[in-house]
Amino acid sequence: MSIIPHIINSFLNDPSYHSTLSILKGLRQGIVYGAKVRFAHSIVQAFLFRRDPWSQRIRFIIRLTYLHSKNLGLFVFFYKTLRTIIASIFDISKPFRSFICAFIVAYFVFHKHNSVNEQIILYLLSRIIIGFARYAQKRSWLPKTQRPIFPWFAAFIWGVVLWLFECHRETLQPSLTRSMIYLYENSDRWSSWKNFLFRDQYRS
Repeated sequence: MSIIPHIINSFLNDPSYHSTLSILKGLRQGIVYGAKVRFAHSIVQAFLFRRDPWSQRIRFIIRLTYLHSKNLGLFVFFYKTLRTIIASIFDISKPFRSFICAFIVAYFVFHKHNSVNEQIILYLLSRIIIGFARYAQKRSWLPKTQRPIFPWFAAFIWGVVLWLFECHRETLQPSLTRSMIYLYENSDRWSSWKNFLFRDQYRS
């Protein structure tokens, strides 16, 4: 029996199969990472913000976890596949190759506007804004400063989000609106110590 793992390991470590196996492992990594991230998030959403029967909450958790892991797995799989193909055919520099491949694959994998895809894209958007700012400083397009920027950034973000919630909440993402309602409106309502400490009193 010890020869079987040896054969498998020899195959996995054969350089001639590395590109193909890298694509397959990318699929695996996307599925696992997506499931880890979304499963925990869906549990919080289901228990904290939903009042559906338990069977519907479980289906909600499974559906969102499946969708997140599937989309992320497919994106990694097709991105690495297309990148490998283009690298072997066209003489394109790495920055352009990365952008073109991700652009094409993302259009087909993340084209549906649903809550999972929207949260993924908004998460990435927040990260690339910071990334662009650091890149601009790296290229000396923005001046570097020793002054604390983050407090002003945090103050601006919270000021804008509370203004939108209080005055134009229909413009906010539904999950963010539910979070804001939980924090700022449900804390205004109670009728006994039970729904003051343990369970919210919902508006009838």
